[in-house]
Amino acid sequence: MARHGKKYREAAGLVEADRRYTIEEACELMPRISISTFDATVELHLRLGVDPRHADQLVRGTVVLPHGTGRSSRVIVFAQGEKAQEALRAGADEVGGEDLVKRIDDGWFEFDVAIAAPDMMGLVGRLGKKLGPRGLMPNPKSGTVTFDIERAVGEIKSGRIEFKVDRAGIVHAAVGRVSFSREQLQANVVTLVDAINRAKPSGVKGTFMRTLTIAPTMGPGLKVDIPSALAAASA
Repeated sequence: MARHGKKYREAAGLVEADRRYTIEEACELMPRISISTFDATVELHLRLGVDPRHADQLVRGTVVLPHGTGRSSRVIVFAQGEKAQEALRAGADEVGGEDLVKRIDDGWFEFDVAIAAPDMMGLVGRLGKKLGPRGLMPNPKSGTVTFDIERAVGEIKSGRIEFKVDRAGIVHAAVGRVSFSREQLQANVVTLVDAINRAKPSGVKGTFMRTLTIAPTMGPGLKVDIPSALAAASA
């Protein structure tokens, strides 16, 4: 196993491995433990007490982070007529129907989120095998199949993200950049943790949120005291 470099070891020296940091302390430390030379993403990893193999224990949803992720999402919209014009007015990067389907079918994937008007899903469904594995298929549960195109595009452009538990029972999400202020990062983390908590399936028994870690793209992670994040959400 490769050894960590000097910068990583120095950053790790600032972290108490057995400590559960308050949300305020963790967000304050992010810039100091990031070892990248660029404005790194801050990632959240929340382990849940669910078994994703059971459909009634899947956890997913969307939330608008108050300060965005620090990255502008490239949004495409499958729509026609007035809904296509609505998408363009809202700031969609690409809008189309059969032409857009063909571009993707030919191998174009230069976008982060795909939205579709419900009456376009018969056409978009042909792309299921290509968009599905990439997590790009429009889905009503994530708010990306909707007639309210303007709102959907606007929210995604302003910081709406989708969260979904993976097969290991963990939610992974970007919650900002290390250049964000402590207050901005804290607000984003708290908003996401609160949204996940509200998405708790009714059939889940025992502790729902097991462990919470936030970390820069390059650098050690910090274990966060979950009650402090939930308390901040209700403050």
